[in-house]
Amino acid sequence: MSIQERAAAIQEGKATLGIEFGSTRIKAVLIDETNEPIASGGFEWENSLVDGIWTYDVQDVWKGLHACYADLKANIQKQYGVRLEKLAGIGISAMMHGYLAFDGNDKLLVPFRTWRNTITGKAADELTHLFNFNIPQRWSIAHLYQAILNGEAHVPQVRYITTLAGYVHWQLTGEKVISIGDASGMFPIDSEINDYSQRMLDQFDELVAPKGYSWKIRDLLPKVLVAGDCAGKLTEAGARMLDADGDLCPGVPLCPPEGDAGTGMTATNSVAVHTGNVSAGTSIFAMVVLEKALSQLHTEIDMVTTPSGKPVAMAHCNNGTTDLNGWVGLFGEFAAELGMKLDPGKLYGTLYRKALEGDKDAGGLVHFNYDAGEALTDISEGRPLFIRKPDSNYTLANFMRSNLYGALATLKIGMDILLVDEKVRLDTILGHGGLFKTKGVGQAMMAAAINTPVSVMETAGEGGAWGIALLAAYMTRKADGETLEAFLNDRVFSEMSGETLDPDPEDVKGFEEYMRNYKACLAAERAAVENYR
Repeated sequence: MSIQERAAAIQEGKATLGIEFGSTRIKAVLIDETNEPIASGGFEWENSLVDGIWTYDVQDVWKGLHACYADLKANIQKQYGVRLEKLAGIGISAMMHGYLAFDGNDKLLVPFRTWRNTITGKAADELTHLFNFNIPQRWSIAHLYQAILNGEAHVPQVRYITTLAGYVHWQLTGEKVISIGDASGMFPIDSEINDYSQRMLDQFDELVAPKGYSWKIRDLLPKVLVAGDCAGKLTEAGARMLDADGDLCPGVPLCPPEGDAGTGMTATNSVAVHTGNVSAGTSIFAMVVLEKALSQLHTEIDMVTTPSGKPVAMAHCNNGTTDLNGWVGLFGEFAAELGMKLDPGKLYGTLYRKALEGDKDAGGLVHFNYDAGEALTDISEGRPLFIRKPDSNYTLANFMRSNLYGALATLKIGMDILLVDEKVRLDTILGHGGLFKTKGVGQAMMAAAINTPVSVMETAGEGGAWGIALLAAYMTRKADGETLEAFLNDRVFSEMSGETLDPDPEDVKGFEEYMRNYKACLAAERAAVENYR
């Protein structure tokens, strides 16, 4: 579409908006009728460690939403010379999991507990054994049950729990609903009925019955919807929450609020069986859509769903690129001391590409990127750690390669369970997120880690905000009987280009050697947690 056609589409209310609350950035993406991104806006934010809890202040949610939407509007005015007043549809997405608990007056009872916390170990372990189904520490039900085990005073008052996406959607529409993908990070899903597992709901109620609470667990959970469902309309108050200027008209339909895993699958066309995707940012996780259930319970693997309810195996790591970003920032600070103010893209690109020159095993250097605890390797708290032997090949190239390997090491442990132990069939895996922005580098490292071809599409940088915009577009534009898979294949990705990189056998061998060193040094990481207080 031409600039004039896009401007007309915006004025006529034919564009669709997706907003995603990521770990470090709130991003808005506007798409046209061909599902192409035509404008974006953003706002940087960061979590805080308060009294031992990783959290975001709820006021920052609304401050960030206002600023992100205002940035989008300003960019639209600059690019197209028109004001954003009407929309065809809206989708809200956010980091999955966590715990937002409200009382009967819709008052938040405790500060938001995010996915990043590793404080629910006892609850997660007990529920996993009760359900015979893996319950990760991040999941909402683990947070609720841990609060019960802790005897926290707010628990009897709880009348509703939801995720960050569910919370924002509720405030914009008045609807207490959630997409099945996001719901699958709150409580186990039965994909046969696209709803919470009734067996496990009953088991949980029986478990907590001696406490005498007035609620049943289903009463606390949002209603589950699937991709394509209408999840309510933007209210007058909701329109003001989005647009402080008062320009946006209410009545816009919203799709079910989705988690960042579901939007990542959508944005990479990885919602069909035997497809997968890797999202690499502050956290890092890989999703593989399954043909059948896994042969046994694996506490390292989460079972979630696609936005339409298909079962998905998820290897999730709390720690992704945070520590890597810190090292890049340190090099940038050094450059500034020498009078060189480098563009972030140039700084990252130079250091990432330098890693390609390193030894295949990173010269014996080992990085633990644990800014927070990591359940997959049983590390309870964050202690970033760099280890080398006196005779390690200590060069800049190896240092950067070790950093990149370290960002992927825990994910490899989880993916080996799926691809090696369970022999899950994976036809294609697509990468998206910040790690893949420097062409060919993160892609090569990921291919080496999982010994599988990795594709990156030209839209990889758009990420989840584009994914939730696509889900909103699917809701408003789908034909009768058109599945999400068909919509994405035929109307979004049919002519989209990308690049696929096959794993280099020497890189694969090098990564395996790196992992031997990594696993050998886990004891040092645990010792750091235990002794460095």
